[in-house]
Amino acid sequence: MPTLTIRLDDELDARLTELAREQHRSKSELVRQMLRRQLALIRFEEARQALLPLGERAGLLTDEDVFEQMS
Repeated sequence: MPTLTIRLDDELDARLTELAREQHRSKSELVRQMLRRQLALIRFEEARQALLPLGERAGLLTDEDVFEQMS
């Protein structure tokens, strides 16, 4: 498994340490989970932006319009 070294400011390290202690998990485990979620959010937003023009042409202008069509 590759290793990534990053620098954290003192406040961020303290918050991460506290969260790890509260959840009985390692800081590495928490950071991996956070990175996975952030990468998924970025990919979702990219897909959403790519599909937005198609939705607008179909008259789907809001999230509610999409949900209504899918229900």
